[in-house]
Amino acid sequence: MTEPSSHEITQLLLAWSDGDQSALERLTPLVYAELHKLAKRHMRRDGGNHTLQATALVNEAYLRLIDAQSVHWQNRAHFFAVAAQLMRWILVDFARRRQYLKRGGVALKVPLDEAADVAQERDTDLVALDEAMTRLARIDLRKSRIVELRFFGGLSVEETAEALKISPRTVTREWGLAQAWLYRELSRKEEGGGAENGS
Repeated sequence: MTEPSSHEITQLLLAWSDGDQSALERLTPLVYAELHKLAKRHMRRDGGNHTLQATALVNEAYLRLIDAQSVHWQNRAHFFAVAAQLMRWILVDFARRRQYLKRGGVALKVPLDEAADVAQERDTDLVALDEAMTRLARIDLRKSRIVELRFFGGLSVEETAEALKISPRTVTREWGLAQAWLYRELSRKEEGGGAENGS
């Protein structure tokens, strides 16, 4: 099967948003395959350190996306931007539940250098990353969204630019700044210093 084009997915999303249920039937296998690739990448980052499976992550994210009937999909990038946010929430919720159940048990670790270069050659706790991204969002929402789209969504610089309606050059610049900020915040947390001031 050939890879679906971005235009094809966008057209099906727009038709579905306009109420065409047959578009959803044609769209499902196209986006499901991409979501599954994205979920598998997230599972590999974790090193198999948990019981959540890629298929379960995809199914949960997909069900939430399909239930989002009030969303008027703009294009493929918009769809995968929302998917990235959902996957982040699902993974972080899973990590928090697991830590709670184990009363401080092993945190889900993700190698940030693989996709984001947020931290070089080291793993970081997914919950700690989420908390740092929440602090970043309070300071600069757009940088936080760029990290979410690139790291959790697997979007390219161009797709991220399209989703946020900014230039690829801006994405590249702010991506670098966000990585440096997150690296510093996560380093402080590992050293036990915490970073609540967000400076």
